[in-house]
Amino acid sequence: MTIHHQNWAGNTPYQSTRFHEPDTIEQLQEIVREADKVRVIGSRHCFTDIADTTGDLISLSQFHGELVIDRERHTATVPAGITYRALCPQLDQEGYALPNTASLDHITVIGACMSATHGSGDSLGNLATSVCELEIVTATGDLVTLSRDKDPDRFPGVVVALGALGVVSRVTLDLVPAFSVRQDVYTKLPFSQVFDKFEAIMGAGYSVSLFPTWQEDYVESVWVKRLTSDGECEPIEPEFFDGKLKDGHYWEEPSDRHWTPTQKPGPWYTRLPHFYFKDVDREGDELQSEYFVARGHAVDALKVVSDLSEHLEPILGVSEIRSVAADDLWLSTAYGQDVVGIHFNWRKDWQGVRTFLPILEERLAPFKPRPHWGKLSTIAPSQVQALYPMMADFQRLVRDLDPAGKFRNLYIDRYVFGVC
Repeated sequence: MTIHHQNWAGNTPYQSTRFHEPDTIEQLQEIVREADKVRVIGSRHCFTDIADTTGDLISLSQFHGELVIDRERHTATVPAGITYRALCPQLDQEGYALPNTASLDHITVIGACMSATHGSGDSLGNLATSVCELEIVTATGDLVTLSRDKDPDRFPGVVVALGALGVVSRVTLDLVPAFSVRQDVYTKLPFSQVFDKFEAIMGAGYSVSLFPTWQEDYVESVWVKRLTSDGECEPIEPEFFDGKLKDGHYWEEPSDRHWTPTQKPGPWYTRLPHFYFKDVDREGDELQSEYFVARGHAVDALKVVSDLSEHLEPILGVSEIRSVAADDLWLSTAYGQDVVGIHFNWRKDWQGVRTFLPILEERLAPFKPRPHWGKLSTIAPSQVQALYPMMADFQRLVRDLDPAGKFRNLYIDRYVFGVC
């Protein structure tokens, strides 16, 4: 495997002195036990220094293990570093599914869960909400298992932990019966409809995503994913709140990825992701930010963004607007409230993006936006901490499980402990 010394986008170099790819639990335990500082990388799809370390950097890509299905509990136990691309077809063959998947199927399961990453859907929690048990290698190299049922007081703080508690070696996920999905794409949905009928629009499918560039008076593309039954679902409507049905996607298929098929039902794992990279090791030509606001503030927040169209034009590729259901995970961006995510796919112009982000964040400030843990933001760490009512409890949990700070890095020091 190629040793990557930077993240996928190439904007964050890794400072580690050693890189490891253990393939057994014993190797992983020994590496952690002997190291002074440890962090873990997944697909490298974070845009911050959340995974960086000056010590030992671990990839779990070679850490294979058996997929264990428990048909009484309807769960699957898998190696934490497995990707959705590798896992989901296996689950489908067993008649099971995950309620949601990452937008990119090469993302690792544990990386997505640790950072509260998500698919979308009014009734769907982020990906971490499927986790019901974790096996963790602690700072001493010991194995600890924590579960939702047996550790109810601590478990909500363990799942979205930003890698600060240990190295997760195995994860157990709640499953649902396998299902089929059809994706329909509509174009030129008027912003007037989005502002007036936001609840109806976002609730019109199993998952609905809006893709505006903010340069028009309409949303360029709307992707509506609907459940099907035995390959059938509602007839394809030619209009969606005045948006027009399109055969295929609004944008031409780029050279580096395939879009998810449209207007034809397919297995859940082939329709829930948005697209598939042709070469997952290719360096990304984009930067990303994302902010989550309480559902009740969504329309007002979108209006604020639309007023910044002139600022956005030279630095933005496209945005995505999606919904996520509330959960009880302490550091989840949806902790305690239904949220709407406003995602920005920036052109690779960090100077321009860094200049603009404080303007955007100041305008969004009345809505108390929670920035995605793995994406770019200039919101002060103290402000980020204040957005999480259970932050002090999480700090105590980190000190209990990792008293010497083996899994802490500059990112954890800044955003969890307020150390500059």
